Amino acid sequence: MVTEHVKLFNRDEYYISTDKKLLDVELIHNFLGKESYWLKGVKKELVIASIENSIFCYGVYEGDPTTGSPKQIGFARVVSDLVRFSWLGDVFILPEYRGRGLSKWLMSIITEHPNLKGTSFHLATRDAHSLYAQYGFKPLEWVENSMARPLDWHAINEGYKTDDN
Repeated sequence: MVTEHVKLFNRDEYYISTDKKLLDVELIHNFLGKESYWLKGVKKELVIASIENSIFCYGVYEGDPTTGSPKQIGFARVVSDLVRFSWLGDVFILPEYRGRGLSKWLMSIITEHPNLKGTSFHLATRDAHSLYAQYGFKPLEWVENSMARPLDWHAINEGYKTDDN
């Protein structure tokens, strides 16, 4: 049982919300599909599906996302069984908002969630090791015992019946 479903956090003029209805899907898709190194070219339908299928999504906003016209400036999502395993992905803060401690604030909120706190938390990063290390992430021990099935975009697009087929 999840102890909290939708939560709103505030620090100065910035907010973090776990309400998926407040997310700016256009902004998320634009960043992931055009700016990120890990999902360049991803289809909007697949971004939407990944949001819908994630246990928690975190929107970072300049301004209160529950009132007025706030601007979404960051995002992260978590896939988890809320007991043993969690995976963190698609973490970003827009470039013009970096250097304000927002990534650290976001990571502290995610890693301190009562249902995620003790889980074996996984992620992949090419360039943010020092950020994640501050929150207990470290290289895998016994990496030779870990296995992964490679990502297959063709099969994914086929399963979602996107226009690649």
